[in-house]
Amino acid sequence: MTKKILVLFAHPALQRSLVNNELIKVFKNKENVTFHDLYETYPQMDIDVEDEKKLLISHDVITFMFPMYWYSTPAILKEWQDIVLEHDWAYGSKGNMLKDKLFFTILTTGGKSEAYKKDGYNSYTLREFLRSLEQMSKLCKMNFIPPYAASGTHSITSSDLEEHKQNLEKLINELVSEKIRIEAANKFELLNDYLESVKGH
Repeated sequence: MTKKILVLFAHPALQRSLVNNELIKVFKNKENVTFHDLYETYPQMDIDVEDEKKLLISHDVITFMFPMYWYSTPAILKEWQDIVLEHDWAYGSKGNMLKDKLFFTILTTGGKSEAYKKDGYNSYTLREFLRSLEQMSKLCKMNFIPPYAASGTHSITSSDLEEHKQNLEKLINELVSEKIRIEAANKFELLNDYLESVKGH
């Protein structure tokens, strides 16, 4: 049985992002994947709550894909959380509509990976910066796996960018076919490390 993936993409300035324009090619027109560009769909941020709920219900894996903005998500993703994830629908004693769905994030950062360490420039890891999303998934009874990160986008090489695209392709295939080992993935800070550990398997 194959799984369906919903990619909720949020980039307020996509025309200026070489990296994200390349990465999203992995998801577009791919079987079992719905690529949903929130800023394109809702340029005035007038989010259709019922349409968004229908999308969530019809998919098994939910991912937020975004560039890191001030150590968090772009504004539309916060607005989306505030109005779509309603009490007694997504969470609360009666809120079970997202129960057991898989959730993770895909993000890009201008800073290099070494900046996101306890002794690095930003003082915290990416996983720590995204802890609120991890708790969101827990509250909504979803199954969380670590984020995937493409860091250092300001100076990324073509070979590094190609490796990220290949990693995301592999990740999609594992998610769709249910081959991903969730317990093993959760031992890592990032899905990047998990994918490296299963390379060649």
